[in-house]
Amino acid sequence: MKRWLRQRVDSAYERLLSREISGAPTHVAVIQDGNRRYARHRGGNAHEGHRAGAETTERVLDWCQDIGVEELTLYTFSTENFERPAEENEALFDLLCEKLHEFADADRVHENDVCIRAIGETEMLPERVQNAVEYAERRTCGYDQFVLNIALAYGGRSRLLEAARGVAAGVETGDLEPDEIDVEDIERRLYDQPVRDVDLIIRPGGDERTSNFLPWHANGNEAAVFFCTPFWPEFSKTDFLRGIRTYEHREESWRRTRARRALALLGAVS
Repeated sequence: MKRWLRQRVDSAYERLLSREISGAPTHVAVIQDGNRRYARHRGGNAHEGHRAGAETTERVLDWCQDIGVEELTLYTFSTENFERPAEENEALFDLLCEKLHEFADADRVHENDVCIRAIGETEMLPERVQNAVEYAERRTCGYDQFVLNIALAYGGRSRLLEAARGVAAGVETGDLEPDEIDVEDIERRLYDQPVRDVDLIIRPGGDERTSNFLPWHANGNEAAVFFCTPFWPEFSKTDFLRGIRTYEHREESWRRTRARRALALLGAVS
Protein backbone atom coordinates (compact mmCIF):
# COMPACT_ATOMS: atom_id res chain seq x y z
CA MET A 1 0.00 0.00 0.00
CA LYS A 2 2.78 2.42 0.93
CA ARG A 3 4.62 1.67 -2.32
CA TRP A 4 1.47 2.22 -4.36
CA LEU A 5 0.81 5.55 -2.62
CA ARG A 6 4.41 6.65 -3.12
CA GLN A 7 4.18 5.86 -6.83
CA ARG A 8 0.97 7.89 -7.13
CA VAL A 9 2.53 10.86 -5.34
CA ASP A 10 5.70 10.67 -7.46
CA SER A 11 3.64 10.49 -10.65
CA ALA A 12 1.58 13.52 -9.62
CA TYR A 13 4.70 15.49 -8.72
CA GLU A 14 6.29 14.62 -12.06
CA ARG A 15 3.22 15.92 -13.91
CA LEU A 16 3.31 19.11 -11.83
CA LEU A 17 6.99 19.69 -12.64
CA SER A 18 6.36 19.06 -16.33
CA ARG A 19 3.67 21.75 -16.37
CA GLU A 20 5.89 24.24 -14.52
CA ILE A 21 8.79 23.95 -16.97
CA SER A 22 8.56 26.43 -19.80
CA GLY A 23 11.96 26.08 -21.47
CA ALA A 24 15.03 23.90 -21.62
CA PRO A 25 18.78 24.43 -21.34
CA THR A 26 20.72 23.95 -24.54
CA HIS A 27 23.53 21.90 -23.01
CA VAL A 28 23.19 19.64 -19.96
CA ALA A 29 26.22 17.93 -18.40
CA VAL A 30 25.78 14.99 -16.03
CA ILE A 31 28.24 13.50 -13.52
CA GLN A 32 27.08 9.88 -13.31
CA ASP A 33 27.89 9.28 -9.65
CA GLY A 34 26.88 6.48 -7.32
CA ASN A 35 26.90 3.32 -9.45
CA ARG A 36 29.26 1.44 -7.15
CA ARG A 37 27.55 2.59 -3.94
CA TYR A 38 24.19 1.61 -5.42
CA ALA A 39 25.52 -1.91 -6.03
CA ARG A 40 27.11 -2.19 -2.58
CA HIS A 41 23.87 -1.22 -0.86
CA ARG A 42 22.21 -4.13 -2.67
CA GLY A 43 24.97 -6.63 -2.03
CA GLY A 44 26.14 -6.63 -5.64
CA ASN A 45 29.42 -5.83 -7.37
CA ALA A 46 30.51 -2.66 -9.15
CA HIS A 47 29.72 -4.09 -12.59
CA GLU A 48 26.07 -4.55 -11.65
CA GLY A 49 25.96 -0.90 -10.56
CA HIS A 50 27.52 0.29 -13.82
CA ARG A 51 25.05 -1.73 -15.87
CA ALA A 52 22.11 -0.32 -13.90
CA GLY A 53 23.56 3.16 -14.45
CA ALA A 54 23.74 2.55 -18.20
CA GLU A 55 19.97 1.98 -18.20
CA THR A 56 19.47 5.35 -16.51
CA THR A 57 21.68 6.96 -19.16
CA GLU A 58 19.36 5.72 -21.90
CA ARG A 59 16.33 7.16 -20.13
CA VAL A 60 18.02 10.53 -19.59
CA LEU A 61 18.84 10.72 -23.28
CA ASP A 62 15.13 10.33 -24.05
CA TRP A 63 14.14 12.94 -21.45
CA CYS A 64 16.57 15.47 -22.88
CA GLN A 65 15.19 15.04 -26.36
CA ASP A 66 11.61 15.24 -25.08
CA ILE A 67 12.06 18.74 -23.60
CA GLY A 68 14.33 20.18 -26.28
CA VAL A 69 17.87 19.88 -24.91
CA GLU A 70 20.30 19.95 -27.84
CA GLU A 71 23.51 18.64 -26.25
CA LEU A 72 24.18 16.17 -23.42
CA THR A 73 27.60 15.44 -21.96
CA LEU A 74 28.09 12.43 -19.68
CA TYR A 75 31.05 12.18 -17.30
CA THR A 76 31.57 8.46 -17.74
CA PHE A 77 35.22 7.73 -16.93
CA SER A 78 37.76 10.18 -15.51
CA THR A 79 41.54 9.95 -15.65
CA GLU A 80 41.45 9.29 -11.88
CA ASN A 81 39.32 6.19 -12.49
CA PHE A 82 42.36 4.39 -13.89
CA GLU A 83 43.46 3.99 -10.27
CA ARG A 84 40.52 1.69 -9.51
CA PRO A 85 41.01 -2.11 -9.42
CA ALA A 86 41.92 -3.49 -12.83
CA GLU A 87 39.18 -6.12 -12.83
CA GLU A 88 36.55 -3.45 -12.16
CA ASN A 89 37.82 -1.25 -14.98
CA GLU A 90 38.03 -4.14 -17.41
CA ALA A 91 34.38 -5.00 -16.78
CA LEU A 92 33.45 -1.33 -17.27
CA PHE A 93 35.45 -1.18 -20.52
CA ASP A 94 33.54 -4.22 -21.79
CA LEU A 95 30.26 -2.48 -20.90
CA LEU A 96 31.37 0.70 -22.68
CA CYS A 97 32.15 -1.27 -25.83
CA GLU A 98 28.78 -2.99 -25.68
CA LYS A 99 26.83 0.24 -25.16
CA LEU A 100 28.75 2.26 -27.75
CA HIS A 101 27.99 -0.34 -30.41
CA GLU A 102 24.40 -0.63 -29.20
CA PHE A 103 23.86 3.14 -29.31
CA ALA A 104 25.54 3.47 -32.69
CA ASP A 105 23.18 0.86 -34.18
CA ALA A 106 19.99 1.94 -32.38
CA ASP A 107 17.09 3.02 -34.60
CA ARG A 108 16.19 5.90 -32.28
CA VAL A 109 19.70 7.33 -32.58
CA HIS A 110 19.44 7.43 -36.36
CA GLU A 111 15.81 8.52 -36.42
CA ASN A 112 16.63 11.48 -34.14
CA ASP A 113 19.94 12.39 -35.85
CA VAL A 114 22.03 11.90 -32.69
CA CYS A 115 25.74 12.59 -33.10
CA ILE A 116 27.87 10.54 -30.67
CA ARG A 117 31.30 11.91 -29.75
CA ALA A 118 33.95 11.05 -27.18
CA ILE A 119 35.90 13.78 -25.38
CA GLY A 120 38.99 13.17 -23.28
CA GLU A 121 42.31 11.37 -23.56
CA THR A 122 40.81 8.42 -25.41
CA GLU A 123 44.24 7.20 -26.49
CA MET A 124 44.74 6.12 -22.85
CA LEU A 125 41.88 3.61 -23.15
CA PRO A 126 42.23 -0.03 -24.24
CA GLU A 127 42.24 -0.58 -27.99
CA ARG A 128 38.82 -2.27 -27.95
CA VAL A 129 37.27 0.84 -26.37
CA GLN A 130 39.02 3.11 -28.87
CA ASN A 131 37.64 0.96 -31.69
CA ALA A 132 34.12 1.16 -30.23
CA VAL A 133 34.44 4.95 -29.95
CA GLU A 134 35.57 5.18 -33.57
CA TYR A 135 32.66 2.99 -34.67
CA ALA A 136 30.06 5.10 -32.85
CA GLU A 137 31.52 8.38 -34.09
CA ARG A 138 31.77 7.15 -37.67
CA ARG A 139 28.20 5.81 -37.69
CA THR A 140 26.72 9.11 -36.43
CA CYS A 141 29.13 11.78 -37.67
CA GLY A 142 26.66 13.14 -40.22
CA TYR A 143 23.97 14.02 -37.66
CA ASP A 144 23.44 17.40 -36.05
CA GLN A 145 20.04 17.48 -34.35
CA PHE A 146 21.33 16.26 -30.99
CA VAL A 147 24.89 15.84 -29.68
CA LEU A 148 25.83 13.18 -27.14
CA ASN A 149 29.30 13.73 -25.70
CA ILE A 150 30.78 10.87 -23.67
CA ALA A 151 33.66 12.02 -21.45
CA LEU A 152 36.15 9.13 -21.35
CA ALA A 153 39.58 9.30 -19.71
CA TYR A 154 38.61 12.88 -19.08
CA GLY A 155 40.20 15.50 -16.83
CA GLY A 156 39.17 19.13 -17.05
CA ARG A 157 42.46 20.65 -15.96
CA SER A 158 44.46 18.38 -18.25
CA ARG A 159 42.38 19.56 -21.23
CA LEU A 160 43.01 23.20 -20.30
CA LEU A 161 46.71 22.44 -19.94
CA GLU A 162 46.83 20.86 -23.40
CA ALA A 163 45.01 23.85 -24.89
CA ALA A 164 47.49 26.24 -23.22
CA ARG A 165 50.39 24.24 -24.60
CA GLY A 166 48.82 24.39 -28.07
CA VAL A 167 48.50 28.17 -27.85
CA ALA A 168 52.11 28.48 -26.65
CA ALA A 169 53.27 26.35 -29.58
CA GLY A 170 51.30 28.56 -31.96
CA VAL A 171 53.00 31.66 -30.56
CA GLU A 172 56.41 30.00 -30.84
CA THR A 173 55.90 29.13 -34.51
CA GLY A 174 54.55 32.59 -35.27
CA ASP A 175 51.04 31.37 -36.12
CA LEU A 176 49.58 33.38 -33.20
CA GLU A 177 50.29 36.85 -31.91
CA PRO A 178 50.11 36.97 -28.09
CA ASP A 179 47.96 40.10 -28.01
CA GLU A 180 45.51 38.60 -30.54
CA ILE A 181 44.78 35.35 -28.64
CA ASP A 182 41.03 35.07 -28.02
CA VAL A 183 38.45 32.64 -26.67
CA GLU A 184 38.14 30.82 -29.98
CA ASP A 185 41.87 30.04 -30.00
CA ILE A 186 41.48 28.21 -26.69
CA GLU A 187 38.27 26.42 -27.62
CA ARG A 188 39.68 25.11 -30.89
CA ARG A 189 42.40 23.36 -28.90
CA LEU A 190 40.19 21.87 -26.20
CA TYR A 191 38.29 19.34 -28.31
CA ASP A 192 38.27 18.09 -31.89
CA GLN A 193 34.66 19.23 -32.32
CA PRO A 194 32.97 22.38 -30.91
CA VAL A 195 31.27 21.97 -27.53
CA ARG A 196 28.53 24.39 -26.50
CA ASP A 197 28.71 26.32 -23.25
CA VAL A 198 27.17 24.29 -20.43
CA ASP A 199 23.89 25.62 -19.02
CA LEU A 200 23.27 23.01 -16.33
CA ILE A 201 25.38 20.46 -14.45
CA ILE A 202 23.53 17.62 -12.71
CA ARG A 203 25.22 15.48 -10.07
CA PRO A 204 23.34 12.67 -8.28
CA GLY A 205 24.84 10.56 -5.50
CA GLY A 206 24.90 13.10 -2.68
CA ASP A 207 28.28 14.78 -3.30
CA GLU A 208 28.14 18.54 -3.86
CA ARG A 209 31.11 19.18 -6.13
CA THR A 210 31.59 19.41 -9.88
CA SER A 211 34.80 17.34 -9.97
CA ASN A 212 36.72 19.39 -12.52
CA PHE A 213 34.08 18.71 -15.17
CA LEU A 214 34.10 20.94 -18.27
CA PRO A 215 35.60 23.91 -16.37
CA TRP A 216 35.96 26.12 -19.44
CA HIS A 217 32.41 25.61 -20.70
CA ALA A 218 30.63 25.40 -17.34
CA ASN A 219 32.47 27.80 -15.03
CA GLY A 220 33.03 30.27 -17.84
CA ASN A 221 29.30 30.26 -18.55
CA GLU A 222 28.39 30.30 -14.83
CA ALA A 223 26.28 27.20 -15.33
CA ALA A 224 23.50 26.30 -12.91
CA VAL A 225 24.27 23.24 -10.77
CA PHE A 226 21.79 20.72 -9.39
CA PHE A 227 22.87 18.24 -6.71
CA CYS A 228 20.60 15.42 -5.54
CA THR A 229 20.92 12.38 -3.29
CA PRO A 230 19.73 9.39 -5.39
CA PHE A 231 22.50 7.27 -6.83
CA TRP A 232 22.74 7.43 -10.61
CA PRO A 233 20.85 4.13 -11.19
CA GLU A 234 18.02 5.53 -9.05
CA PHE A 235 17.91 8.92 -10.80
CA SER A 236 14.32 9.50 -11.91
CA LYS A 237 12.52 11.76 -14.32
CA THR A 238 11.31 13.77 -11.33
CA ASP A 239 14.96 14.37 -10.34
CA PHE A 240 15.74 15.38 -13.90
CA LEU A 241 12.85 17.85 -14.03
CA ARG A 242 13.90 19.31 -10.69
CA GLY A 243 17.30 19.95 -12.25
CA ILE A 244 15.71 21.68 -15.22
CA ARG A 245 13.65 23.80 -12.84
CA THR A 246 16.87 24.80 -11.03
CA TYR A 247 18.23 26.03 -14.35
CA GLU A 248 15.05 28.00 -15.07
CA HIS A 249 15.12 29.65 -11.64
CA ARG A 250 18.75 30.59 -12.24
CA GLU A 251 17.86 32.16 -15.59
CA GLU A 252 14.98 34.09 -14.04
CA SER A 253 17.30 35.36 -11.30
CA TRP A 254 19.81 36.53 -13.89
CA ARG A 255 17.11 38.35 -15.85
CA ARG A 256 15.92 40.14 -12.71
CA THR A 257 19.49 41.07 -11.79
CA ARG A 258 20.19 42.46 -15.26
CA ALA A 259 16.95 44.45 -15.17
CA ARG A 260 17.82 45.94 -11.78
CA ARG A 261 21.28 46.88 -13.01
CA ALA A 262 19.83 48.51 -16.13
CA LEU A 263 17.42 50.56 -14.02
CA ALA A 264 20.20 51.57 -11.63
CA LEU A 265 22.37 52.63 -14.55
CA LEU A 266 19.55 54.74 -16.02
CA GLY A 267 18.99 56.31 -12.62
CA ALA A 268 22.67 57.12 -12.26
CA VAL A 269 22.86 58.66 -15.73
CA SER A 270 19.75 60.75 -15.21
